[in-house]
Amino acid sequence: MEPRGINGVAREDPDRIALVAGDRRMSFAELDADANRIAHVLTNAVVGPGERVAVMLHNRPELFAVWNGVARVGALVVPVSYRSLTSEVAYLVDDSGATALFYDDAEVVDPALPERSGLRAAWHADDDALWSGSGTPPTDEYLGASVVTMNYTSGTTGRPKGIERVAPPPAKEYAPNALAAVWGFTGTDAHLLCGPAYHTAPGNYAQFSLGEGGSVVIMPRFVAESCLELIERERVTTSHMVPANFIRILEARWQDHDRSSIKKILHAAAPCPPAVKRQIMEVFPAGTVWEYYGASEGMGTVISPEEWLRKPGSVGRAFPGLRITIRDDDGNELAPGEVGSVYTSAMPGMPKFEYHNAPEKTASAFLSPGTYTIGDIGRVDADGWVYLADRAANMIISGGVNIYPAEIESALLAHPAVADAAAFGIPHDDWGEEVKAVVEPAPGHEPGPDLAAALLDHCADRLAGYKRPKTVDFIAEMPRDPNGKLYKRRLRDPYWEGHQRPL
Repeated sequence: MEPRGINGVAREDPDRIALVAGDRRMSFAELDADANRIAHVLTNAVVGPGERVAVMLHNRPELFAVWNGVARVGALVVPVSYRSLTSEVAYLVDDSGATALFYDDAEVVDPALPERSGLRAAWHADDDALWSGSGTPPTDEYLGASVVTMNYTSGTTGRPKGIERVAPPPAKEYAPNALAAVWGFTGTDAHLLCGPAYHTAPGNYAQFSLGEGGSVVIMPRFVAESCLELIERERVTTSHMVPANFIRILEARWQDHDRSSIKKILHAAAPCPPAVKRQIMEVFPAGTVWEYYGASEGMGTVISPEEWLRKPGSVGRAFPGLRITIRDDDGNELAPGEVGSVYTSAMPGMPKFEYHNAPEKTASAFLSPGTYTIGDIGRVDADGWVYLADRAANMIISGGVNIYPAEIESALLAHPAVADAAAFGIPHDDWGEEVKAVVEPAPGHEPGPDLAAALLDHCADRLAGYKRPKTVDFIAEMPRDPNGKLYKRRLRDPYWEGHQRPL
């Protein structure tokens, strides 16, 4: 049987490669020792079980050493975006109640430190003192404990909120991870981390792979050509991507690279236009592109490539052990085909999450202790397949009719001149809102009136009249976070200056 857990692999197969970052290769024995060094540092700072440790590190091997060191004292990791401003770092540290902080961007973090009264210690990741101590564990009580993160939502529609969970229980040996088992991760896999680890899915799936004894190939940031080169050179077998990654890969010279090692590409985080999905399924080996719907709060649905071809546009049926329902504003379950709020049951055996310091948000999310929504709108067909419409906050209401931007964006992305697209409502004196499209042109296509007219004609063939954009604006680069989520309010808000938005 393959050894599991970083400590277990370090004992039984110490030279096995855990992390690959450029020319750097870190063995499981080295990673295990560094995690122990971090555990000693935290113990010396009197950071212990149940406490929170903020970690603001770029994608680098030290991040996983710190994460696992935090777990080895029974504490929780609070991932902080390395794109954060000083004020945002201060907010997350204060709101989470973090007692310790690891970082690698002094220019951003140092100004935030003096006023953080709750912090007992903060360390720059390049401080040699962190990595020069004992590589043996300070205690074996949490030696096999899983990394538990307290992630904050991305804040695409407002101030980020922390998703609070219980701290890792003591464990001397690593227990198999249920999600890793569902996805088939093993100790023979090479997992490509191509999104920022501070986001829930990229970071957690990389950690799951390490826990199963697999190696993780780290990309500092996503570049399509580099991604393809790493897949070929490191014989990558698994990865987690988002549709924005797919779009960039399709623009690259993907045919020049061997992708035959791939066994499973998972994708989520944003709707994937059917046209993009069909093309990316041609890039990677048959049967390897799997989609799921979920959030930092929990899992929702899953769909295989074969199932998606039968149900294009669907995000799947309920994840094993879960139940998905569509409900109206009063919480009543709707019939198949009707559009409403998507509610998900909690993962069996998982404690109910709470939004940290936001009991009102927790209460509004839960219909009952075991059923919650994150604000998505969708429908379920008669066979139980889920189709997402959009976020409730993004819905356009024009003349009293609900319009879901994802459908419009999907139509726009089917045009070869469109690299990325967003649709949203802007003020209209008679209808309340009208549909505006903002487009990032694909390379080789010039923005301007001619392209705008072509895109409007394109939409006229694919969308009902009330759904079509009335105007198209262009942007050099769409404001997305590194995980592919669109900051739509940054596009929409300027159009609403001086107006009261109905949502």
